[in-house]
Parts: sequence; structure tokens; C-alpha cells
Amino acid sequence: MTPDEARKILADAGEKITSDTRLGNDTGDQLRTSSGSIVNVYDTGKAVVQGKHRDRIEALFARIGGADTEHRSSKGNVFVVYGHDQSSRDQLEAMLRRWRLEPLILDQLPTEGQTVIEKLEGAIGECAFGVVLATPDDEGHRAGREDERTFRARQNVVLELGMLLARLGRKHVAILLKDQANMERPSDIQGLIYIPYKDDVKEAAVPLAKALVAEGYGIDISRL
Repeated sequence: MTPDEARKILADAGEKITSDTRLGNDTGDQLRTSSGSIVNVYDTGKAVVQGKHRDRIEALFARIGGADTEHRSSKGNVFVVYGHDQSSRDQLEAMLRRWRLEPLILDQLPTEGQTVIEKLEGAIGECAFGVVLATPDDEGHRAGREDERTFRARQNVVLELGMLLARLGRKHVAILLKDQANMERPSDIQGLIYIPYKDDVKEAAVPLAKALVAEGYGIDISRL
């Protein structure tokens, strides 16, 4: 399946493409339709259908295009939380896709008239594991104690971390902590999975893969 083939199938079915862009990690094209469907066509030829009318679009591709489509299941989905570090997010997304997992990233999912919280709750509900990128995007300290200034993850990261812990439990959430001087951990809850890295998320590949495998994700070790 090529992007042009996917575009033709959608057009022939009366689906109007409202957005046609490259994926953030440059691994394929993302096609969004006016009906709320999302089709990610990867350079490998695989097509992943998301959003509304997923069953219809998958059936359409299978019948007309013979595409290698992949239906998202909770045991293949991984919810990704990130702040301002776009490079780390792209590295993590690419790594998860190499492991044949489907990273769910909030700003890549259709809004469907939902509030941000509703969209967040819905996406987390489709996952069995979450990965939080805790990167030094903000600075903070106690009032009047500038000598205690530390780097912190953004507030949205801390909020979404809390929602993941409440919904999935500690064993199903891994925090990738960018190792930098004066970097504050977003939580001191005992038993959380903290995995440090310095420059590239791939430094955290082995411990993250082990955490995912322990929770039932099938990862080919040769893909690490």
C-alpha cells in the first residue's frame, strides 16, 4: 500500500481528505478525512487506521487495495506523554514503531468534538501501558527560595502522569527521565518505573522493553 493508493481508495469511497502530512518521525504519511478517519500509511507499506469509522475503512482497504492493515488493540497501544522536547518524542515514537507497537500521541488523534480531558481519557482507555517523557522543560522552586531552583517537567506532563497512574496502575507506567543536573522527579511515589537517559531515548530501550514485555507486550528483542 502506497500513500497514492490510499488516497485513491479514500477518494473513490467518497472520503474527503482534509489533511495530508508526513508523520512526525518521517516514517510515512498521515491522511485525515472529513468524516473523522485517520489513515497512517507507513513507508514499509503498512496502513494503520484510526479515528472514526475504523472498521469500514479497514474493510475498504482490504477489499479494494489488499492493504496490510493493522487494527489497534490495547496490547499493541502505548500512550505517550511528552512536554516540549520534540526530539525525544520523535525518538520514542520511532522506537515504539520499530517494536511494532502503536504509540498514541494526543495531538495526533482526532478531537471529535471532545474537550482535551475527554480526548485524553478516551485515548488512555485504549492502552494497557503508558510512557512518560520527563524532560527539563520548566524551572521552579519554593516561593522566596530561588537557591532551590530546579528543572521540572511541564505541568501537563505531571497531570497526565497522574491520570495514567490512576487508570493503569504503577506497573503499567514507565517514566523516561532525561538525566540533567538539578532535574526534579515529577513524583516521589514508591514503586514507579524510572528509566534515565542522557541524549537519546534509545539509551532507555532495554529497560523499557523489559517493562513492556513483563506486562504482556510482544517485543522482538532483535528490534531493540
